[in-house]
Amino acid sequence: MRDKAGIFITGFAVILSAVPMLAHHSFSAEYDGNKPVTVKGVVSKVAWVNPHAYIYIETKDANGKTASYAFETSSPNALLRRGWKRTSLKEGEQVTVEGYLAKDTRPLPDGSIHANARLVTMASGNTVFAGSSADDGGPAK
Repeated sequence: MRDKAGIFITGFAVILSAVPMLAHHSFSAEYDGNKPVTVKGVVSKVAWVNPHAYIYIETKDANGKTASYAFETSSPNALLRRGWKRTSLKEGEQVTVEGYLAKDTRPLPDGSIHANARLVTMASGNTVFAGSSADDGGPAK
């Protein structure tokens, strides 16, 4: 009887541990592959958080008005495996981020425009893959 209870409890724990994975969103659930965006600007913040890190970019639009973008990247662990470090991007650094806009075009609570990062090009010219939410960080080519 004890063995059956142990097996049941173990099985139940395994099922419960999988629930967060089921909640993970796909690229197409949140981002629009038909809305590519390239933003040149200054890093205002880097949030090295789970489940996805974020890069915040300040830029000027065609009219000179400041715009803020919140680019979702891969998880910190995935970024580390690609060679990123917490110090890879610094506030005030010039970058170009290529990605895709969110389907929901309303600004985030902080007023920023939500997007998914695919590639980040540093001022040095080095380009780093930052994709998230899908194996390749965006829609299939």
